[in-house]
Amino acid sequence: MSAPSLRTRLAARGFDGTTMLILPGLAFMIALFVYPFLYGVVDSLTPKDGTWYANYAKFFSDPFQYNTIGATLWLALPVTIINLAFAVPVAFRVRLMHRQRLLTTILVLPITLGTVFVADGLLTFLGPRGWFNHTLLMIGIIDNPIKLTNNYWGVFASLLITGFPFAFLLTLSYITGIDPAIEQAAATLGAGPRQRFLRVFLPLLVPGLAVTFCLAFVQAFAVFPSAVLLGAPAGPTRVISIAAYQAAFEQYDHSLGSAIALIMGGVELAVVLAVLGARSFFYRGPAGGTKG
Repeated sequence: MSAPSLRTRLAARGFDGTTMLILPGLAFMIALFVYPFLYGVVDSLTPKDGTWYANYAKFFSDPFQYNTIGATLWLALPVTIINLAFAVPVAFRVRLMHRQRLLTTILVLPITLGTVFVADGLLTFLGPRGWFNHTLLMIGIIDNPIKLTNNYWGVFASLLITGFPFAFLLTLSYITGIDPAIEQAAATLGAGPRQRFLRVFLPLLVPGLAVTFCLAFVQAFAVFPSAVLLGAPAGPTRVISIAAYQAAFEQYDHSLGSAIALIMGGVELAVVLAVLGARSFFYRGPAGGTKG
């Protein structure tokens, strides 16, 4: 009796032709994520001077550097919460409309414009000589222009505009995936709109909303162009991405820049793990209410 072929032996271990289809994707991930990440870790642990942890000690011993963590969180967390708070009711309303595709296209249009284009538009609209201030001055509501750019609020507005479509699309996909029969059954049993939302929709939405929050937060936490164009890069909107850029490309300390980038990733990971861990307090079990 002849021995089984190599293909047969590999198939018995789960390595068949279908399994091999993951190899291109795996190579892509290794080339564009795993290798750069490991290179950054090694680079951050080989500082110009001092021991292996010198870059991290330098960052956390300088208030001008470590305060960027708080500045970035102060931007990213409120923006993410507000975008999610608006996305849920808007998505609930849009799912019932006949022209859902048209309205969805209008709502997600800002995401196609790009951060720089949105920042340029806000400078024109909200600047001291922009349309907003000009209109308020003409009406007589204000005597002097309101400063809404080159500060915290300019960056905040930009993140709201570019972040809402992303949160809305994800939320709409989760809401439309819930079987309408569940809501109809709750209404038949006498549950009002408030009870149906709190007792039926919210438990089913919490896992999806948690993922949406994490993705929207990571997007907002990585803010860079808006903080430079609409904020005060040396003041209240000096976010951690600016600190990493300045270390790597202005101070020519690539090792320190890698360390700051890893610290940035660590803060994001901590928030994501906290949110994903907190969702278990609201709902446990499979999301069995989705359409199959």
